[in-house]
Amino acid sequence: MKTVFNSKIDRRSLLKYGSGAAALALAAPALISSARAATTLRLAVPDPADSSVGRAATQFADFAREGTGGEVVFQVFADGILFGKDQNAAVNQLGGGSLDGLILASSVYASFEPRMNAISLPYLFKDYDQLRGYLGGEPGNTLLTSLERLDIVGLGIFLRTFRDVTTRETPITKLADFKGLTLRTPNNPLWVRLFQTLGANPTPMAFSEVYSALQLKTIDGQENPVEVPFNNKLFEVQKHLNMTQHLADSFLLALSKSAWEKIPAEHQDAVRKAATDMVKKHDDEEIAQEEEIIVKLKGLGMQVNHFEPGELEKTQELAHTIYPEFEEKIGADFMKSSMQFLKS
Repeated sequence: MKTVFNSKIDRRSLLKYGSGAAALALAAPALISSARAATTLRLAVPDPADSSVGRAATQFADFAREGTGGEVVFQVFADGILFGKDQNAAVNQLGGGSLDGLILASSVYASFEPRMNAISLPYLFKDYDQLRGYLGGEPGNTLLTSLERLDIVGLGIFLRTFRDVTTRETPITKLADFKGLTLRTPNNPLWVRLFQTLGANPTPMAFSEVYSALQLKTIDGQENPVEVPFNNKLFEVQKHLNMTQHLADSFLLALSKSAWEKIPAEHQDAVRKAATDMVKKHDDEEIAQEEEIIVKLKGLGMQVNHFEPGELEKTQELAHTIYPEFEEKIGADFMKSSMQFLKS
């Protein structure tokens, strides 16, 4: 049965159905006007809806809706379905305007803006306070504004927890323990060069292949923030969680220039504030969650290892030797300003 709504409501109908109907009829034009006025945009994320990134996207959408009184609505699409799970293609689509919004790792953006590599220089940050200060300060703002040449409007950068190495048999408690380990890494020259320098055998591989490669023992381990081995059940094929904390990564929240221009000018500040509020909330939760996940991985049978006294410093010193190799790629001026910012 087809339902038809008649927009013409006469006086007799109002009297027949009473004051409730009258109120609804009088309110209907306002409700319709409000619905038509809302700006609805699609926000793509590469991971599942219940992942750290998925939750961040939902928080931003909630803050934006609340801050604009429902006038700006972000619909979150998880698992990379809007860009066919091709993250490099996603950046191109965002710049071209076929994607409205995107949350993606800064290490992916590094293929388009080399200065993004600075975030992932090994052992650059001594703790999360320093990382948050960098991402939320002048260096982070420089990275966000650098996207303008790609017709992308950067709204915020939020952290991922530091990356750690998991291994099947070998605990890593000293620099020498890296020697000869076959470790899966992302296909990023900085990651590859770091582990080569530490004496390991880095093996770039799509993450979708990692579990089976660990199960078949074609690789000895992998490296990621602790939520990754937990969420992907790598504890089933890895015995050791080694707290190497070797480098940082982050996620960028950005809109296409064309999507940003669809947002009414009077709501743009509220959308920026929604991004700022999300970053703070997410970072607080992410850091707290790291410790909770470590405890859970222990309970699932993983052995948690830390560097022996003096070994972290030896590892950091060796890792820092690759900085000059990436200075030209990152940009000498930005690398220098980044170092000065961290020392201040």
